[in-house]
Amino acid sequence: MEKLRGRPEEITEAYYRGLMHSVGYRSKDLDRPLIAVVNSWTDVNPGHLPFKFLAEKVKEGIWAAGGAPGEFNVPAPCDGIAQGLGMFYILPQRDLIASSIEAMVKAHGFQGMVMLASCDKIIPGMVMAAIRCDLPTLFLTAGAMLPYRLGEKEVVTSDLKEAIGRRRSGEIDDTTFMTWQENVCFSPGTCSMMGTANTMGSFLEALGVAPFGSTTMLAFESAKMRQARDVGERIVDLVRQGDRFSKFFTLSSLQNGIRLISATGGSTNATLHIPAFAKIAGIPFDLRKFGKIAESVPLIAKFKPASAYHLSDYHRVGGVAAAMKAIQKYLDVSVPVAFGGTLEDILKGVDGPDGTILRMPEDPLEEEGCFAILYGNLAPRGAVVKKSGVEPSMRKHTGPAVVFDSEEDVRNFLLERRIEPGSVLVVRYEGPKGGPGMREMSIPAGMLVGMGLHHSVAMVTDGRYSGATRGPCVGHVCPEAWEDGPISLLEDGDLIEIDIPGRRLDVKLPQEEIERRSARKREKPNHPAPGMLQAYRERVGGADEGAIWL
Repeated sequence: MEKLRGRPEEITEAYYRGLMHSVGYRSKDLDRPLIAVVNSWTDVNPGHLPFKFLAEKVKEGIWAAGGAPGEFNVPAPCDGIAQGLGMFYILPQRDLIASSIEAMVKAHGFQGMVMLASCDKIIPGMVMAAIRCDLPTLFLTAGAMLPYRLGEKEVVTSDLKEAIGRRRSGEIDDTTFMTWQENVCFSPGTCSMMGTANTMGSFLEALGVAPFGSTTMLAFESAKMRQARDVGERIVDLVRQGDRFSKFFTLSSLQNGIRLISATGGSTNATLHIPAFAKIAGIPFDLRKFGKIAESVPLIAKFKPASAYHLSDYHRVGGVAAAMKAIQKYLDVSVPVAFGGTLEDILKGVDGPDGTILRMPEDPLEEEGCFAILYGNLAPRGAVVKKSGVEPSMRKHTGPAVVFDSEEDVRNFLLERRIEPGSVLVVRYEGPKGGPGMREMSIPAGMLVGMGLHHSVAMVTDGRYSGATRGPCVGHVCPEAWEDGPISLLEDGDLIEIDIPGRRLDVKLPQEEIERRSARKREKPNHPAPGMLQAYRERVGGADEGAIWL
């Protein structure tokens, strides 16, 4: 049916055209390329609030270039706001967003798409939809939040999570804590740290399907409005040229994206989303391949919370383009870019790294990127850690397990009990099926740092962490406890061995003891799965394959 759009001589299109006339389109408008403006604007997500007016600028650009825009909306949850009980519903929405876009675009016969997204599950959901629909597609992010100046420091959202631990330990008082709450998230825009939102925005730029600088610029810069119009104009060109998303989403561009985010301290959630993209696109890929690609490039930058630098600092020294210029020899620069030419053409006009915020690859912060994929008898199908956020002294750690069967249990423990130095806090039954929804343990992880325990206490979970997590926090343990993975066998006091340099995660138990425990019937904890969560639990795949549901 989509082939008939814009062909008034087809009398069977009369019904379609009549209904489109009723919402304001003229006959000559319906002869233009029909472009979906897929908007994730909402009042209750700071990273998406700017899309209310940016969508209008995109549509202006589409009209100016001879296209006809049609806007519709999708959900846009904020991971931070959903911390705790609401987090069950966050990862499932990635797949709901993807499916809702696919259904709407195919039902209405759109010929191209502009995706407006900034945050953690919305960008990945839109990428999944772009792969499935395979139409000409561009992305626009809203831009970054303004940091808050607190004395001589600039603080951002991740600092607020760590402040919870600082309040718990008595380092700050209630008045200071309230000042932080009211001011740290200082403006709309994405949280000004290298969390999942900005990791995935950077990934889009590396693919060549979002404008360079779009992720790191401040949300309220006037350049963002001009950028929105440029995107609107360019998508019409792509439709007329027939340049589908698959032209730009290839194994080579995907590898470029992984290398870019690994070189700049990206989020561990990328290890969840990128394998999902590859699987949907039919690209042979797995978690082990992700690790090998990520390790092939040096770490040239770290941002909040792993360093004092935030997104505005990154933008000031050239952003993603400058980072890619720095690691150019590790990239396939022959890949096409949706805004014209190849990556090599673009990088010719880009200045190199500043040497401080963005280091030279010959003088890196680390040799093998920011990620480590661990395997062992506790994680036969893998586990993930952001090694660049772990103190060197904790990269090899062995300690007794303190086992919890939910995030609530470990939060209460951190608030009410004394944590013994050397412990390994194990949080299980929080994987995709077990949670359900693979909740994010970022507040417990942030509390550990705020309480000064990240130098002596580790955390291991079959759930996940925020991209803004630092400290010795190992997540994505596969198979998960709900599917009777080895993490379900652990008992308090078992010695857990974390060896990040050796890429190992093991429990120090004799094999015969592991087999004895495996043979014993174990009751699963009461983790309800009401409504859509039951359907999610029944169908979702493992984290090592991207936790794909729909």
